[in-house]
Amino acid sequence: MRPHYPAVLLACSALAGALRAETPLYRDPSQPIEARVKDLVSRLTLDEKAGLMKNGAMGVPRLGIPQYDWWNEALHGVARAGVATVYPQAIGLSATWDDSFVRAVADNIGTEARAKYNDAVAHGNRDRFFGLTFWTPNINIFRDPRWGRGQETYGEDPFLTSRMGVAFVRGLQGTDPRYLKAAACAKHFVVHSGPEPLRHDFDAEPDPVDFHETYLPAFEALVREAHVEAVMTAYNSLYGRPCAINSTLYDLLYHQWGFNGHVVSDCGAIRDLYTSYKVAPDAAGAEALAVRAGLCLRCGEEKSAIADAVRRGLLQESEVDLRLGQLMRTMFRLGFFDPPAMVPYSRIPLSENHSPAHAAQALDAAEKSIVLLKNDGTLPLQAGSLRRVAVIGPNAASLPALLGNYNGTPAAPVTILDGLKAALGTGVAVDYVRGCDWTAARPGSVIIPTTQLLTGNDLSGLIGQYFAGPDLAGAPLAQRRDRPVGFDDGRASFPPEGVPADFSCRWSGWLLNGVAGEYDLTVSGKGGFRLFLDGKPVIDAWSGGAASRSASVRLPENARTPLRLEYRNRGEAPAIALRWSTPPADAGYAAALAAARQADAVVFVGGLTAQLEGEEMLVDSDGFHGGDRTKIELPEVQERLLQELKATGKPMVFVLMSGSAVAIPWENEHLNAILEAWYPGESGGTAVADVLLGKVNPAGRLPITFYRSTSDLPAFTDYDMKGRTYRYFRGKPLYPFGYGLSYSQFAYDHLKVAALPGGGATATVDVTNRGRRVGDEVVEFYAREPANGGMPPIHDPKLTVSAGAAVDQPGHEAENESLCGFRRIHLAPGETQVVTLPIAEARFRRWDPRRGDWYVPAGAWTVAAGASSADLRQSAEVAFP
Repeated sequence: MRPHYPAVLLACSALAGALRAETPLYRDPSQPIEARVKDLVSRLTLDEKAGLMKNGAMGVPRLGIPQYDWWNEALHGVARAGVATVYPQAIGLSATWDDSFVRAVADNIGTEARAKYNDAVAHGNRDRFFGLTFWTPNINIFRDPRWGRGQETYGEDPFLTSRMGVAFVRGLQGTDPRYLKAAACAKHFVVHSGPEPLRHDFDAEPDPVDFHETYLPAFEALVREAHVEAVMTAYNSLYGRPCAINSTLYDLLYHQWGFNGHVVSDCGAIRDLYTSYKVAPDAAGAEALAVRAGLCLRCGEEKSAIADAVRRGLLQESEVDLRLGQLMRTMFRLGFFDPPAMVPYSRIPLSENHSPAHAAQALDAAEKSIVLLKNDGTLPLQAGSLRRVAVIGPNAASLPALLGNYNGTPAAPVTILDGLKAALGTGVAVDYVRGCDWTAARPGSVIIPTTQLLTGNDLSGLIGQYFAGPDLAGAPLAQRRDRPVGFDDGRASFPPEGVPADFSCRWSGWLLNGVAGEYDLTVSGKGGFRLFLDGKPVIDAWSGGAASRSASVRLPENARTPLRLEYRNRGEAPAIALRWSTPPADAGYAAALAAARQADAVVFVGGLTAQLEGEEMLVDSDGFHGGDRTKIELPEVQERLLQELKATGKPMVFVLMSGSAVAIPWENEHLNAILEAWYPGESGGTAVADVLLGKVNPAGRLPITFYRSTSDLPAFTDYDMKGRTYRYFRGKPLYPFGYGLSYSQFAYDHLKVAALPGGGATATVDVTNRGRRVGDEVVEFYAREPANGGMPPIHDPKLTVSAGAAVDQPGHEAENESLCGFRRIHLAPGETQVVTLPIAEARFRRWDPRRGDWYVPAGAWTVAAGASSADLRQSAEVAFP
């Protein structure tokens, strides 16, 4: 018998209503997100709330809140989660000067993030680095080339940084109106750029004009334009108040810019409040200060003290609810509480991770990022006229030099050496000699640097497993990543909290080395210890009684050797340290010179590596300290080898790899050609070879100034901009901001600039390729304010600075020009393209420190167009009232 359809529909409707009645409001996708957040938070106990507000949240199974670690990285590809497409480091992406391309890169990074997350959840994997909340991008201003983390940024200019940052966030977060593909995070808020060893207790006090005109614009752009989902606070203090609890910064975010995401601390920054800054007596006091100020999520391994803070009356539970609600809103935006069928990104398969299209894009990105710094006609190399090429230098066969920091694992990386061999083919002999190390090590035995010890997913340090008793028996009581193993100075952090005095430990990971040769390894400590390399014992003092034991081992070049160190202690004061002394950095000179003499051309691949510059790491070589550089010159051991190679009379090409500006005045004067390849990602070797042999016409541009000497720079700890970057440096740089050569020549004509009725202007210029090769040109526009464009007069007597008072305005000098627009274009030989760009009013605004507000200097502004900040070929005026 056929059913009566109206009756069936009525029954279905009744059933649906009953189901809705049983479904919690927060589980109902038809409800407004704020109502769902409020309902979910109301169902949590205080302890559950506290447990959700740290990065390693255990979840609340009874409510379907998953275990989740908020900490993930995707600076230039999904990091630390196994194989992923590895793009050029962020500074290299910025060197493309192509924000639409960077958005496409970030879109694919977001796709790989979703692919990994979907697969991980399907297999019950809730580990760190497989989530969807990425603490990327780093939009701090790269104000000083000595900062080791500058490689993570988009350079020294606030406008370029803003455009690249907005593009990256939009790409990563996706275009769905309801759900985020992934959540981006703008870091580190704010005025954060070294020195790394001081970051936990340093107070930055920039000039107020610099604060508003240089340090804040990128963060404002990411909040207002890109709607970035998260913001991370900086470790340092700003104007005497730690950034994690700085009310000025939270007021900017929440009240002036309308931020609608969540705020996370950098890892360990809340602990700094009671250990370094002493503004709180303990963990509960610190967490109370942070949550009350506006923090939503604390990164750190320590147990949450939020519930304790509420019970002690230091914090109201309603304040906890407010900040937890912001976190839960992000989970809703990611689709954690909705049926997967409703979330379009939940259907992205694992096959989208490192797809052929993404690999091709990584090669394209590397090619676009390469900057040709010098060429006397030697490039492009003519393979048909070469019989033998000598490839020399510490970065030629180095995998870490491709990757930079905060990186993923490439599936098929191509080193510079491999790329050149493949491009030159079997008709050209390629002789490789490393020649030297990156830099000379300190003499004697030193603690093995953090960056020479690796754990899984290429994290620095070793994994330490701590056991009760002296025999490594049973399940470990604690496990952590130790960076480095150097516990011989009485530090209270060894062993971890909860481990008894009678304990043992096993550290495991890999030992990385550079040059081949004899390495002297030393273990010293109180108690028993033994060391294994590649599974074989090399030092054995397990029975105790030896304060120190050494062994000499021969390691091949660029080796990654499994290492295991075991330690036992029977109740005495614990101490253990792992040291080495390395072979001479210049041991390969003779072989390098012999190869050069036999070659038709020499390609030297050197510079820096993320094993020397990076985040707060134990590196103490000549010119390097704590992750930063103390000198910006090319390390002496490399420059000396280059000088000897040049003396052979062979054509010399220098491929410079770095995450920051390197002072190379001698090289610029004496070598035939120089490329800046940055840390170019998985296809760096192919990209460099394509440029050297002319398959690709280079068009990358510098997002930072290359100075001639360390002496050009102000003090590293001085956060005022005077004397820094292209806008305020009054010396002659080696290579200016925006600079980059091509194998073609481009002409600029007919620049026109017109004011727009609503504010701002529009600029138009004709650009013609006068060369014989197809190529890209980056058209750069700069604005210079009127020579007499002072601040508006003051009529308010309540203002503390009188109208006639002199105010130091380092950025308001008449000759100062600031980037106000750019576009990368593609031109065939002889082709002309009309480039039209709107220039927003914000590009003309300046900060008035007397009023604490913005204004546009009145008068005739000059807008210039050209190929760099020092090569402006057309100019026109536009007037503002």
